[in-house]
Amino acid sequence: MSLLVVGSLALDTIETPFGKVDEVLGGAATYISIISSYFVKNIQLVGVVGSDFPEKGIELLKNNNIDLQGLVKIEGGKTFRWSGKYLHDMNQRETLFTHLNVFEKFNPKLPDEYKKSEYVCLGNIDPVLQQKVVEQVEKPKLIVCDTMNFWIEKKLTELNSTLKIIDVLIINDSEAKILANDSSIILSAKKILKMGPKILVIKRGEHGSTIYSDSFMFSIPAFPTEKVVDPTGAGDSFAAGFISYIASKNSISEDILKNALINATLMASFCVEGFGVNGILNLDKNDIENRLNKFRTILKLPSA
Repeated sequence: MSLLVVGSLALDTIETPFGKVDEVLGGAATYISIISSYFVKNIQLVGVVGSDFPEKGIELLKNNNIDLQGLVKIEGGKTFRWSGKYLHDMNQRETLFTHLNVFEKFNPKLPDEYKKSEYVCLGNIDPVLQQKVVEQVEKPKLIVCDTMNFWIEKKLTELNSTLKIIDVLIINDSEAKILANDSSIILSAKKILKMGPKILVIKRGEHGSTIYSDSFMFSIPAFPTEKVVDPTGAGDSFAAGFISYIASKNSISEDILKNALINATLMASFCVEGFGVNGILNLDKNDIENRLNKFRTILKLPSA
């Protein structure tokens, strides 16, 4: 089973009430690939970095059995950098700077082997680039797409075109309302499903998440994490947990989708417990299974 991951690789500088880290490994493709590697053996990453991207970052990805044929290194170029500062409630974030660098001219081209990918996760990038990726994949079974308010507000026409060719859209509640131009989250979900996606997942932060389709709706709370150290990458980890569970089962039934939402929630809960990718590194099956059992006990959820 193969999972294609397309998105940013970055060096992040992050400050939260629990400390500060400088130029740690980040970016949507990084989080998605690492999380997905726990569930899918064949992870195919497409992205771009500069010649300043640390070799230890490359080794980290390789050590997680991530295929890097699709990773382009621009000699003399600088890697995408982002810096953010979180306030005490951790729901508010101030972006200190964003330097796109080589990512500004990112033009994803898939190696021939990647074009046969069965599952595709499109990180939060320009919807035009998301379309280019979809056009190159031959017969995908499922395409999951992430986006954000910037693309909704600045490239709505292009985003609408993307929504017509993907299967699952994952966004947060405020983004859903902006996209649907509606103050009701339920009505927003119905409107978005008419735009193209067969499945819509709406995240509500500490209040959980909901999956919507024309035939069912399923909601769960967030996992009760005791200490949130750094929320950076939680959304990407969520998307990864969702699609990688489905890919691992190679099925898209209603029960699989519900359990994928549970898995997405769990993987995001690991992410927020450490700075950068530290919270999602070196997990083993027992770590994941123990947290899953705890969550099922709390919610009295059915077995997978």
